[in-house]
Amino acid sequence: MDKNFKVRVIVGLSLFIVALIALYTFDGVPFKILYGLFSLVAAVELLSFLKRRHSFDHVILIIAELGFMFYGFLFINQIDVAHFWYIILGVPGYDIFAYLCGKAIGGRFFKSRPFPKISKNKTWEGTILGLTIAIALVAILMVARNAFSTDWFYLFCGPLALMGDLFESFLKRQFAVKDSNEILIKNKFFAKLELLVGGSEGHGGFLDRVDSTAFAAAILLVISCFV
Repeated sequence: MDKNFKVRVIVGLSLFIVALIALYTFDGVPFKILYGLFSLVAAVELLSFLKRRHSFDHVILIIAELGFMFYGFLFINQIDVAHFWYIILGVPGYDIFAYLCGKAIGGRFFKSRPFPKISKNKTWEGTILGLTIAIALVAILMVARNAFSTDWFYLFCGPLALMGDLFESFLKRQFAVKDSNEILIKNKFFAKLELLVGGSEGHGGFLDRVDSTAFAAAILLVISCFV
């Protein structure tokens, strides 16, 4: 087991426990504050990309990502704990199982990569199994709550998580950035702050923690307006 994977597991579990405690206290207000603070730091990381490149096209990409983060935050703030579990199972669920399945059997059945120009480390096995498991988990919760007829659009959480992850990967490639925190982490204050998400050994910053959730929540907000 490599060091990066250990850090991912330890930091991921720690943040998950903190998030659960915050989610179930004072009607989830602490969680909303926590998510808002994470989003705020992620936005600062995102804006730091402009130090690398700042053409008109790059500014548009930054605005688009900030839009997903803002409207995603609005959606997170308006749903209750029961509905937020769909997002937990669908978004981090996809990310976790896609990573684990990719590590375990990636490349065993398919030698090619699904997104070689955007995210070369993703495998067909990890992507397919991650999506399948995430959709299945959300569906099981819907059936258990007898809410399939009203909450069916949350089944898109997994696919939207993938799209959000790909968009961030595309964004970082456009700015020639490997990790979203690589510019800010050179600052002493942010270097300490980044330890909350694993520092230089973790997922690469706060943006990587909220990008898929923000993208999925923003699109779900739009869908919810029409159903």
